[in-house]
Amino acid sequence: MKKNMGPVQRIIWVVLGIALLAWALFGSGDYKWIGWIGVVPLVTGIIGWCGINAVFGINTCKNC
Repeated sequence: MKKNMGPVQRIIWVVLGIALLAWALFGSGDYKWIGWIGVVPLVTGIIGWCGINAVFGINTCKNC
């Protein structure tokens, strides 16, 4: 897999993933289970490859 995420996009995905996981762990309400979806953007940001970018042919990584 070739990386297709630039540094800004990776930071945004990691922060979004952490925020969603924090909601799942520490939030309240009936829908906090949705926060577990945060695993996907967190892992995506860490590895630097995004399936959505690949499907649409987007590459925000200038050095890749």
